Amino acid sequence: MRYSSEFFGELVGTFILVFFGCGSVAVTVLFSAHNGLFQVATIWGMGVTLAIYATRHLSCAHLNPAVSLAMVLGRRMSVRRLPAYLGAQFFGAFLAAVVLYTLFAGSIAAYETSHAIVRGTPDSIKTAMIFGEFYPNPGSGRMATVSHWNAFAAEAMGSFLLVSMIFALTEGCNVGRPHDALAPLFIGITVTAIICVLAPLTQAGLNPARDLAPRLFAWLAGWGQAAFPDDQYGFVTVYVLGPLAGGAAAALLFVRFLEPMMSKKNNLSCCD
Repeated sequence: MRYSSEFFGELVGTFILVFFGCGSVAVTVLFSAHNGLFQVATIWGMGVTLAIYATRHLSCAHLNPAVSLAMVLGRRMSVRRLPAYLGAQFFGAFLAAVVLYTLFAGSIAAYETSHAIVRGTPDSIKTAMIFGEFYPNPGSGRMATVSHWNAFAAEAMGSFLLVSMIFALTEGCNVGRPHDALAPLFIGITVTAIICVLAPLTQAGLNPARDLAPRLFAWLAGWGQAAFPDDQYGFVTVYVLGPLAGGAAAALLFVRFLEPMMSKKNNLSCCD
């Protein structure tokens, strides 16, 4: 299979990311295992870091369609590789959702029973949020007020910041130079910081594969329409188009403005 190593790397990396990230949400919802947003955000960041370290020698460890699209727009990856990357990311995220549900199915059912939740009703968002995101975050309380376009802006802004940091920290696949060894760690820290700010609004998806694939699994597993955030196709506009738009904007800004400025600065420094 052409691009088989890239496909496998993206599949495994996205699986690791979603398994740890959605797993942290699952144990928080079901068992109150974590107290406070920072703990969940940290596990998400650790999951991202571990996933990148585990797979960057197989693929460039994008693990996110918004990052892959940004890499194409930034001329860091050929568009021919994009279908393999996207397919692997969505499949890896879906597989992680299947495994998590298999592990926690009994606990989810017990939680729903003890809280008088009927799966598929609007109230079952409390368990559907283990897999897909919702706005406002169901755990944010009554003070959280988030419109459709507010949610889109939050997801776009978060993805813009994430992709900007990825472009600033990396060049290509970054597996050959000693100082690149810390790039995955700082990318994970970036994810943690973004989640800490934006999760009360939209749960901070930042990744179309991470959101859409587990959400579709939840829909198939009995949550039905409760697996979707609204009647305005927010699962597409907010959680797919938002990150893609933010990532694309970051790539274009970096390539057209920041990178030339950095190159000019380096050339001037060499001449001093």
